[in-house]
Formats: sequence, structure tokens, C-alpha cells
Amino acid sequence: MVAPPDNDVLRARALHFSHNGSPALTGVSLGVREGEILAVGGPRGAGKTTLLRCLSGQLLPQQGEVWFNSTPVHTMGALVRERLRRDRFGWIDPEPALVPELNVWENTALPLMLRGTGRRPAKNAAQEWLDRLDVGHLARKRPGALRMAERQRVAIARALVHAPNVVFADEPTATLHRADRAHVLRTLTAAARSHAVTVVLATHDPEVSALADRTVSLLDGRLVTTVPLPAAAPDSEGQAACSLSV
Repeated sequence: MVAPPDNDVLRARALHFSHNGSPALTGVSLGVREGEILAVGGPRGAGKTTLLRCLSGQLLPQQGEVWFNSTPVHTMGALVRERLRRDRFGWIDPEPALVPELNVWENTALPLMLRGTGRRPAKNAAQEWLDRLDVGHLARKRPGALRMAERQRVAIARALVHAPNVVFADEPTATLHRADRAHVLRTLTAAARSHAVTVVLATHDPEVSALADRTVSLLDGRLVTTVPLPAAAPDSEGQAACSLSV
């Protein structure tokens, strides 16, 4: 095995994965640079969630390699991968998976407390992130008392509170209304950029992809490269610009 380039915080090589015999990833290779916000686009069922789960160590590829900071994730045992996800990664689901019995700041501080951080410093860190995401005033409320967009902001705070290297966001605004989608995504990307956190974002929404530094697309489990062609000249009888997918 040869480690990937040093400027790639994540690198996938020739990933293959099938669900019950149905291919979800077929030979996918890509690199993610440190501090980059990468959008993984494509229609539903294209393999976006499977790719994020393989990159984050939740799934082991059936073939291929996954590297994090030049360390092979695909050869790690289950406990080592669990520690990696706990300490170095953050995860945001399509619907905010908050613990209903815990209040907002306790939900946010959960990654820190699982690492052994004391209650007071964990609470202070959680409150700081909740304030940054404009939900600090909700710190003592339970998730059931919050709107969906507020709960998703709490989920974003929880994903960032332990200073992860990478945050994986799987369709993080899929359940939100249009206005809330834009606000939540801008909050996530601004927070990530301000703290140099790498973000891998799965989405089928072009407006979400527009907030990323770079977009790659999946179709039927394969990486699709789209090459924009030059715009048509004004006197070309109104022909539209096109693109070539390979």
C-alpha cells in the first residue's frame, strides 16, 4: 500500500460496495484536501451516503482503500475506527438524531463527555458553539420543544464541538424548508471555514452544492466527471452551452 499525497486529508481508491448484491459504489476514487468543503452530488440512490459512510469508517469497503491523513482506515479494526469517528470526525444526518432525554447543551456536549471531558468545560464548549449557531438561548430546552431547523443547528454544533478534522454531512437540509435550508447551510459552511474543518457534504440540491469549494457527482455508484464547455458566442443563433460527462 502506498499512502496518498500529504495534502489530502481523505483519499479513496477504487471503492466497491454492494448492498444485498446491488452495487452502491463501483470503482470510486477521489481525494479531499485539508480545509476543503466538498459536495458529493447526484440523484437519490446514486451512492452518496454509502461513500460518506466508507470515508468515515462506518462501513468497510468490500474492495478498495480509504486513507485518513496517510493512515489506512480500511485496515483498522472496529474499535480503532470507532475511536477515529469519536475523536476526529463529526457526522450530521438528514434528520437531527438528538437524544430526547437530554437538553440542548447536553446533546451538543455529548462527543466531549464521551471522550472524558469534565462536565463544566464540556458545557462551556457546547454553549460557545450554540451561541455561534444562534441557538444558545435554547440550551436548556429539550429537542422536542425545538423547530426542525433549530434541532439541525444543534446537530451541527454537536458535530463541531470536539474540533474534528472532518465533518460528514449527509443531506443535512433534506427535511428543511427552503429558507431554513439556505440559512443552515451557510451557518455550517461559515463555521467550518472559520475553524479550517474539512467538510464532505452529500446532496442532490444544486443550491447546496453552490456553497462548496468543489463538487463531484455520483451516478449509479460511479464517479461522473462533468466538463463545462465554453459558452456560445452571442451570434451563434442562441445555442445553449452544454457539458460533457464521462
